Amino acid sequence: MAAVGFTQAVRSTPAGSLPASMVPHPREELFSVLVVDDHPLLREAIAARLAQMGAGTVHEAASVAEARARAAATGPCDLAILDLGLPDGSGIELVTELRSSGWLRVVVLASSDDPYAVRSAFQAGAQAYLLKSASPVVVTDGVRRVLEGGVYADPSVAPVLATGTRVAGTDNTPRELSAREVEVLQLVADGQSNKEIGEELSLSALTVKSHLSRIGRKLGTGDRAQMVALAMRAGVIR
Repeated sequence: MAAVGFTQAVRSTPAGSLPASMVPHPREELFSVLVVDDHPLLREAIAARLAQMGAGTVHEAASVAEARARAAATGPCDLAILDLGLPDGSGIELVTELRSSGWLRVVVLASSDDPYAVRSAFQAGAQAYLLKSASPVVVTDGVRRVLEGGVYADPSVAPVLATGTRVAGTDNTPRELSAREVEVLQLVADGQSNKEIGEELSLSALTVKSHLSRIGRKLGTGDRAQMVALAMRAGVIR
């Protein structure tokens, strides 16, 4: 099923025939890409658009297992573009694996604008979150921004990152939690201690404690289990 943003994709043009001004990459050579999606037509459309942008090599994978095999065989490419809804595993985990293996630029191209998915992707190390329904201009802008070393969020999901996440407190009044506070709560839900959370996020245990105190004041409870329960109920953490 092709996405709206790629329905107008044309046949792949040899990237070397493009003028240098159209190649959104800080280096002179063409860039390499790994595209991970379980829909063949969508992968083909993405590959065609990337070729238009200056991609010299486009590797494809339809699952987490295939992506791992491709990544191991090729080593880090200049860019990875992947869906989160893969048939055999978590796209979020794949983002984390690629980043930890030296992949510097990862773009998520997803169907969902769910706030949790958006936050999780960026927390895992993605540099961009794009929707499959986005226009070709938005998709191209997002990919170009990442290739140039920046970050990008689809305009329809950007407010999620800018305003934080709303969680109803013990008085049922919604309170805004920052991205960092959500990170801390997720690690609390994972059973980690303040010291372990600090090591994970490169923070001191005292700073973690301060984050939890601030969360507790917002939600009206100092009980870690209750804070986690409230955040889970709101869909902010898993």
